[in-house]
Order: sequence, then structure tokens, then C-alpha cells
Amino acid sequence: MIRVLIADDQSVVRSGLRSILEDEADLEVIGEAEDGVQAVALARRRAADVVLMDVRMPRMDGIEATRALAGPGVEDPVDVLVLTTFDLDEYVYGALQAGAAGFLLKDAQPDALIEAIRVVGRGQGLIAPEVTRRLIARFAAISPRRSGAIGGQELTGREEEVLLLVTKGHTNAQIGLALGLGETTIKSHVSAVLSKLDVHSRVQAVIRAYESGLVTPGAER
Repeated sequence: MIRVLIADDQSVVRSGLRSILEDEADLEVIGEAEDGVQAVALARRRAADVVLMDVRMPRMDGIEATRALAGPGVEDPVDVLVLTTFDLDEYVYGALQAGAAGFLLKDAQPDALIEAIRVVGRGQGLIAPEVTRRLIARFAAISPRRSGAIGGQELTGREEEVLLLVTKGHTNAQIGLALGLGETTIKSHVSAVLSKLDVHSRVQAVIRAYESGLVTPGAER
């Protein structure tokens, strides 16, 4: 069961999202929040697995709320899935940098929303939609490049191969097929990459890959 918290300042949006999710046997809506302060408090108090987070909310916006739940230094991060009206919004990129596991447009089809929650709930991060990769590439292209290694420790050759496939949106199973390795082995490599990069999610790892120059926006490797 994936425990979901809905955070949006519009009650009609929260009600609509709840009605979509409540029909799914493996999803449980454990609360609603109308601003970032409530979102952070409820997510912690009710042990949310995934928070559907609006960006623009009163008192504390979605970026700060995301940073409080999943940002650097957070000991027990909560997966955050950002929902936004705009697919190329600098605020969304800020939320991804703050630790969000991915994002969707608010006009996404119900099936896409449900699958996104499941993917994020499994700890994979929502890399697959082309719009997510485009957003990361766009803003990483204008971000200052980090010098040296992309993490506190150098990645091995195999870990770099895995990271490059992660940036293309491949699942663990797809990466395993591409490299001729078992899914459990790939999962271990992904965990090692996240640890070395000091990030919580695959999305954050992709951002680091772009910012470091390991992946060049628009280039295929």
C-alpha cells in the first residue's frame, strides 16, 4: 500500500485528485494539505510515502516544502511528486533540485498520474516522461558546471554506464538487459550511485549528471 498525501491550495484540485486515487486498491490517501506548512507536518505525522505537491502555495511554497521533506541532509526523506500547470517552469526545476522525485502536469491523464505515483512509490523516480528530461536538460544547460568528480567519490566505469542509462529514463530491468546484468545487481549499482552523489532520488542523480557535464543537453550517448 502506498500512502499518498495531496498538497494543493485549491480544494477542487484536491477533491479531484482524491476521487481518482481512492479507486485504486494499492493507493491510500492519508490526508490533504492546503499549503506547504501543512504538507510537511502531515507528511511526517501520517507517514506519507508519496506527496503530490503543488508548486505555488501560501505560507510555504512547494519548493521549500519539498526541500524540508526530501532535501539534502534530510535523514528520512519522503518522495515528492510535483504537480504543475507549466512544463517548463523554473520553479519546478527548483523543486527537482530541492529533492523532488519527479513531476507531472496537472492535466495528465488519470492513468498517467496513478502510474507515476506507483513508480515514485517504488523509489525509482519519475524520469521516463520526455518533458522531465527536457526540463532538466534546459536548466542544467544554464547552471554553473561543477568541477571534478560528480560526487564526493569517483564513480566506477560500470556505475557511470548505469547512470548514463538512468538519464535516458531506463528502468532497472531495462538497464539490466542493456548491460547483460541481473536486476538485483543493477539495483545495487543504482544505490551506490545515489550514495556517491549524495542524493536521494534518480531525478537528482540525473540533474547532477547534467550539471557535471557527464551528459550534454541534446546529446545522445
